[in-house]
Amino acid sequence: MDEKDLKEKVLNVLDHSKFGTLATVKKNKPHSRYMTFHHDGLTMYTPTDKDTHKAEEIDENPNVHILLGYNGDGLGDVYVEVEGTATIKKDVDLKEKLWTKHMDQYFEGPDDPDYVVLEIKPILFRLMNTDEKSPQVLEV
Repeated sequence: MDEKDLKEKVLNVLDHSKFGTLATVKKNKPHSRYMTFHHDGLTMYTPTDKDTHKAEEIDENPNVHILLGYNGDGLGDVYVEVEGTATIKKDVDLKEKLWTKHMDQYFEGPDDPDYVVLEIKPILFRLMNTDEKSPQVLEV
């Protein structure tokens, strides 16, 4: 599979998968939790509260790992593993773009100062469970 086809398949998983796990590093050990994900191209975003453990862990060590795309239909579900670095963003336009009514239970609105967005810049994607030789690696 050439790089263009691989990128299209990765983007297809990102387009159709909104829930996955985000692992951060805490005292040199992984710490995972389920998150909602959005993307713009290959850059990924997930909303959170600035006072969470994950935000603190990213401040200390920006390396993250994401699993996204497995939906439980069977052992052959296509999914991606993402290695990247995360930064905490407070950009008002980005916060408004990602805002949903479901976030009302956590924040007062898109301008709530506790509401931040984690921006994940991928280093590589591993496309898993494709019909072709798996994994397929897309380095960014």
